[in-house]
Amino acid sequence: CPSGERLCSTEEATAGSGTYIRHGFIFSSLAGCLEKRSEGSGLPVVSVVRDAEAQLLPDVGDVVTCKVCSINSRFAKVHILYVGSTPLKSTFRGTIRREDIRATEKDKVEVYKSFRPGDIVLAKVISLGDAQSNYLLSTAENELGVVVARSEAGVQMVPISWCEMQCPRTHTKDFRKVARVQPQFLQT
Repeated sequence: CPSGERLCSTEEATAGSGTYIRHGFIFSSLAGCLEKRSEGSGLPVVSVVRDAEAQLLPDVGDVVTCKVCSINSRFAKVHILYVGSTPLKSTFRGTIRREDIRATEKDKVEVYKSFRPGDIVLAKVISLGDAQSNYLLSTAENELGVVVARSEAGVQMVPISWCEMQCPRTHTKDFRKVARVQPQFLQT
């Protein structure tokens, strides 16, 4: 609906976000998608969601936060959860190929020494992938790589170098492609 459109009367619904009331009617205060939600026994809530929020998609060059689902010798499969600091409404699949894990010594990279299923990884979108709509991602920068990993004991591991993390409980070390995290990308 366009901005300023009259949506309904205040007897039919309650004004939610993206709306305003004037002369007993609810109007749209921004252009976007109309949403009507029933909350309990009261009147439904009418709100307008901006189109950009509804259709946020990862784009080439974006830094994304993703979760590793599976790995093999050639690549890691991930689910993209955030673009920058904005959570995505639906999950997108991504692939980090072996040659896109590190910037140097690409031929020596081993996927299982870089990522494990369940790891949270910062990566950059390098292309809008293939027919399965997989995004191709890269961690070949110091700021990119694993930001959260759990040890076999289930404890969050601590980075001890650019290629190792350690379990604070068992002191076991695991190989990872560790990110040097910039504060603006930390997900709390």
